[in-house]
Amino acid sequence: MRAPAALVLAVLAAALPPRRTPATPRPTPIATAADVEALAARLGLPIAGLAPAAIHDTFAEARGGHRHEATDIVAPRGTPVVAVDDGVVARLFTSVPGGLTVYELSTDGAWTYYYAHLDRYAEGLRKDALVRAGDVLGYVGTTGNAGATPHLHFAILKRDPESGWWEGTAVDPYPLLRAARAR
Repeated sequence: MRAPAALVLAVLAAALPPRRTPATPRPTPIATAADVEALAARLGLPIAGLAPAAIHDTFAEARGGHRHEATDIVAPRGTPVVAVDDGVVARLFTSVPGGLTVYELSTDGAWTYYYAHLDRYAEGLRKDALVRAGDVLGYVGTTGNAGATPHLHFAILKRDPESGWWEGTAVDPYPLLRAARAR
């Protein structure tokens, strides 16, 4: 049985930390093998019609002097990007590197799913919206620093109660997505 939306939002709001000053150290949540195994059992694919074999490992590649902590999935512009898990839209955000992005928190608050370089958002998508795995969040594009090749930049972050919606420990999505099933 699904929890009422107000309850899920209240639980997630309680999980968000108070604002920290820049001098406050950031937490480093640990993703255990059991955490990742449990996540893998429920994770779907982030692009409609995507075959797991079409996903290539781009996690940990060098990118402009930093480590790439996501998987880039090439797809035609306008292909629907879908929620990989049940959750809550924590933020719709536009940035120079990510372009149009969605941050989704899992219903248990333990994970952040980050979808970037979207061409546009799904009609009616808003912050605090409850989403189910397979719901359309947006569409593949090239916003931000994506370059000319339409793709989804997809990241998974392990959160703890002190983590903000944008914080956590990056977990390699590639093996999880290769094992995921389409919904």
